[in-house]
Amino acid sequence: MKKETVLVIGASGTVGSEVGSSLKAQGYTVKSATSKKASGENSVYLNLATGEGINSAFEGVDRAFLLSPPGYADQYRMLSPLIQEAKRRGLRKVVLMTAMGANAVETAPFRKAEIELEKSGLAYNIVRPNWFMQNFNTFWVEGIKQHGKILLPVGTAKTSFIDAKDISDVVTKLLISDEFNNQAFDITGPEALNHDEVAALISEATGKKIVYSEIQPAELKKAFFVAGMPEDYSDFLLMILGFLKEGYNAGITDGVKRILGREPRTMKNYAKEYRSSWV
Repeated sequence: MKKETVLVIGASGTVGSEVGSSLKAQGYTVKSATSKKASGENSVYLNLATGEGINSAFEGVDRAFLLSPPGYADQYRMLSPLIQEAKRRGLRKVVLMTAMGANAVETAPFRKAEIELEKSGLAYNIVRPNWFMQNFNTFWVEGIKQHGKILLPVGTAKTSFIDAKDISDVVTKLLISDEFNNQAFDITGPEALNHDEVAALISEATGKKIVYSEIQPAELKKAFFVAGMPEDYSDFLLMILGFLKEGYNAGITDGVKRILGREPRTMKNYAKEYRSSWV
């Protein structure tokens, strides 16, 4: 019996690439949608800012993983056309990734997308991960490499960081299983750490002295501007970093264990695995 075709939005990203690889390893046909020029069989170009490529992306698809690309503060505008197309084609399952805390305000863009999916009549799951561990080897890596500092405006608040590989494993399981249909999951790592503790673990893994240094939001916004980030998205990131500073990201859930039957990965293991990023 031929296995189903699964559409993976953001297939070249941190989560999407792992989801695609895992699905292929299990014998599924993966349709990879990215904002880059399509290359290879079952690869399609998709521009969520303009809607270009949505119809072709969903052609011949049974299930789909949806996410909003970084850089856009109005995630609903990105996601709603995807949900509508999934509904039009009657997909067997849709998994949507938003973010932990997305359901705190009913009018927030991410929450509006969640509500649209919940009311679509499709079998679905919503995955709300906490802050990625992998931010330290991507978004925040330059400060660590150049200055030996994690430079963020988040005070001493703790965060239950999650390894993106755990997110990918959760998404993959939910995509191909109907066991948890029509549920939303907040997913976190196994512990809540502040950024001093993260710096200590990266120091231990690399043998370099890494410290956390608190900066003002305006200083980070300036860095975002220099990097060419849109102002509305910059303000969005600063807003959610403000929530982190207030302690809203410290909670620990059992979502990963409930879905995968194992404990999530630790920050210590992440730091060891990615040590070459900081040396």
